Amino acid sequence: MNITQSILQTLDESLENITSLDQLDSLHTKYLGRNGKINELLKDLKNIPSEEKKEYGQQVNELKQSIITLIDKKRSIILNDKTGKKIDVTLPGHEYTKGSLHPVTYAIEEISGIFEKIGFIRMSYPEIDWEFFSFEALNMPSDHPARDDFETFFIKQTPHKKFGKMVLTPHTSNGQIREMMRLGKPPMRMINIGKTYRPNWDASHVPMFHQFEGLCIDKRINITHLKGTIEYFAKAYFGEDREIRLRPFHFQFTEPSFEVDITCDICKGTGYVKKSEILSSKSETNSKIIVQNSKSQTKCRLCKAGWLELGGTGMIHPNVLKAGGIDSDEYTGWAFGFGIERVMMMKPNVGLSNVRVLYDGDVRVLEQF
Repeated sequence: MNITQSILQTLDESLENITSLDQLDSLHTKYLGRNGKINELLKDLKNIPSEEKKEYGQQVNELKQSIITLIDKKRSIILNDKTGKKIDVTLPGHEYTKGSLHPVTYAIEEISGIFEKIGFIRMSYPEIDWEFFSFEALNMPSDHPARDDFETFFIKQTPHKKFGKMVLTPHTSNGQIREMMRLGKPPMRMINIGKTYRPNWDASHVPMFHQFEGLCIDKRINITHLKGTIEYFAKAYFGEDREIRLRPFHFQFTEPSFEVDITCDICKGTGYVKKSEILSSKSETNSKIIVQNSKSQTKCRLCKAGWLELGGTGMIHPNVLKAGGIDSDEYTGWAFGFGIERVMMMKPNVGLSNVRVLYDGDVRVLEQF
């Protein structure tokens, strides 16, 4: 009996005692694995006389094919025994539903692409940072209300001697200072998108949400550049028919400061909708307002006055420029901060009335995007 016959006989005896696929897989590894019997035989090829190597190699290959055939035959028998019916292994497999990106991820990709077209570089900065970068450097003194633990998540960590306590960033504006320090000298055009954290929880607020921060610094930068950039974004993201306005406001880190409003998509900025019948189509996860024609009008349920608040913006305060190492006498700049989830809610045909559904993990909601 040659070595080939001996190995096949041993394999036959082993296969008789195999009752599960796991056992069969172990046997497959024993004979055909990296350190299996076939590879051991091939390693011995170097010790075979030259005139016999060809015949020896052919015998080993034939043995390998015989082992594969015997193991596959046993696998088919085990599968048939488990199902009680013959299995046609040539039939196509079952198709599984493909997943998709989260709607917030879609929004981030779209927004990044919009600003990339006008030369803004996408950056990423820490979501856990020191107070200095989130407050002091942004012209927010120690007694500012935003630094209260009712407004900011503080981390139990030994304070830094220079930079203070550690916080979960309440906004992406810490990226402004870090970008100034990174580049050292303008021009700068940066967009920073990241998670931010505030202890709020209601239909339009969640403790963790996403913001995107725009920053532009150079010589002779003014409000017209700011308004033009935001208007470009609004029309690219929401549609050409949407308009924006800048409403005077106050932020510690900008001067002058503005709230950015955008025309309501429901009433088209008029503040009124036709009254005859307002149908609300509601489910556990979403709601949309469908307005039918009528001569009489009523105030829009969504905006009340034709405008929706989009976010905050303004010309960067000189103290913030100085904290970032920028000469405020030579350079000026602007910055804005918008919530990703908020702008999503204002996008036409999204129909998102409760921001919390984005993070409930309900597949019925996510499948709509």
